[in-house]
Amino acid sequence: MLFLLVMAFAGRAVACVFRLDAPASRAAVFTGATHNSLVVLPLALALPGNLAVAPAVVVTQTLVEVLGIVTNVRVIPHLVPERETPTR
Repeated sequence: MLFLLVMAFAGRAVACVFRLDAPASRAAVFTGATHNSLVVLPLALALPGNLAVAPAVVVTQTLVEVLGIVTNVRVIPHLVPERETPTR
């Protein structure tokens, strides 16, 4: 969960540096805070028997990631609010 928190603020910083609009900023924050842990599941399944716990660890990480994604869907709009268009 610490990774999700750190990456959310890192994504926000990157969005500020590149002066992205709100939708692009939200995408940058969300993309930085998520990663696909299931990519390594076939590798974990191919490990020898004494490392049989590895697939369970990968699945547990995936569940934590899914919970983080659900949380980020609610939090990121508050972290990156819509900017008001300046009136002239």
